[in-house]
Amino acid sequence: MGRHRGVHHLFPDVLVSAHEGPAPPGPFLQVKEGECMAHHEREIIGVDDRVSVGRAIPLGIQHMMSMFGSTVLVPVLTGLNPNVAIMCSGIGTICYLLVTHNKIPSYLGSSFAFISPILAATAATGSIHTALSGVVVAGLVFLATAGIIKLVGTGWLDRLLPPVLVASVMVVIGVGLSATAAKMALNSSTDSFVASGAIVAAITLVAAVVFSSMGGLVGTLPILLAIIVGYIASSFFRLVDFSKVVSAPWIGLPPIQAPHFDPGAVALIAPVAIVVVIEHIGHLLAVGEIVGKDYREMLPRSLAGDGLSTLISGFLGGPPTTTYAENIGVMSVTRVYSTQVFWYAAGFALLVGGFCPKLAAFINSIPVPVMGGVSLLLFGLIASNGLRMLVTNHVDFDENRNLMIASVVIILGVGMETSGISIPIGSYTLPGMATSTLVGIIMNLILPPAKPKNEAVDSQK
Repeated sequence: MGRHRGVHHLFPDVLVSAHEGPAPPGPFLQVKEGECMAHHEREIIGVDDRVSVGRAIPLGIQHMMSMFGSTVLVPVLTGLNPNVAIMCSGIGTICYLLVTHNKIPSYLGSSFAFISPILAATAATGSIHTALSGVVVAGLVFLATAGIIKLVGTGWLDRLLPPVLVASVMVVIGVGLSATAAKMALNSSTDSFVASGAIVAAITLVAAVVFSSMGGLVGTLPILLAIIVGYIASSFFRLVDFSKVVSAPWIGLPPIQAPHFDPGAVALIAPVAIVVVIEHIGHLLAVGEIVGKDYREMLPRSLAGDGLSTLISGFLGGPPTTTYAENIGVMSVTRVYSTQVFWYAAGFALLVGGFCPKLAAFINSIPVPVMGGVSLLLFGLIASNGLRMLVTNHVDFDENRNLMIASVVIILGVGMETSGISIPIGSYTLPGMATSTLVGIIMNLILPPAKPKNEAVDSQK
């Protein structure tokens, strides 16, 4: 969400709330955890619920695989080690869960927002080690921001982020990734349509839809099972490359790289953390909306967890981290919100990235069309959650300010995300999600407040 995807994966489900009566104030919909939220019955596993080890293992693997492609892509593009990035995502997620007291189900992976500044810093200084110093300081910026918000409180979120804006941003997150999902599904490794890849993507998509409509254990593992089906189908079309899997060792430690402090690299990389803070808030709102919890008061802890994760990653030679929309999508599809599952996902990532290169190579051998197939479903479902939020919060589109905010935010954000356009600000770029969010905040502050219904009727007489 907010990260510009070059390739690889993501996931959610339309949660139709049974909420009755007027919506509560603020951007979060108050839904009882465990409330039936779809047409068909399926068990909802809440944030604090626990499942058996036998269920937690495949659920954790599902989350790990959903973030794998995007997390690996960032180090590939920046010159960092992919296995270190995977390991750091596991360590970072564990840190996040500890800092947030195991209350927020989120997975932390490599942040796309830092790709350009890391490349610029490496080119300017001639060393990836100096770029890592910028990553470390970016983590400190997160921690400082968390401290400031802790001091000033989070009451300002209600004023800055009304339901119409939050819902519109969720639509931008989902629809903005549509071009990425389509390219992943319809292309293999080329820039043109590839029939074999499209067939594999279609098979994977159908499998994901069928599995997600089923109950029981299958209904909680639709993404994992669909990936398996797609992987098998890919092998018949010879889209799977086993060469790197065969050559990779079973046991091995990734190369750790230490940061070398450089003021220039810090100046290029660290300020990007402010943009990622906006992305982080959007993700937190989306998680709260999906699981039916109000996480506003936990924003400082959430940012601190992300900051600590990025700080550690910088010292180990990994990229900056951020919360992942992919995993938000998985929760939306499966209705499994338990933080226990994220512990398993983090543990598997730590094992795969830190100690087992062969497993890392095997997971990385999943063809892009397979992940494209599930992404077509899951990206769209993120957007659907945004539309649901508009309905359940009774956003009145007869009110001009709501209509204006939603229209501008959605079109601007989706247009920028799908076209790959970012606004340059000095050495930095502002992606579509962050830009549309900022524009929406400004519009919400300057547009006149809506008149009460009775006043509006009287003025028309």
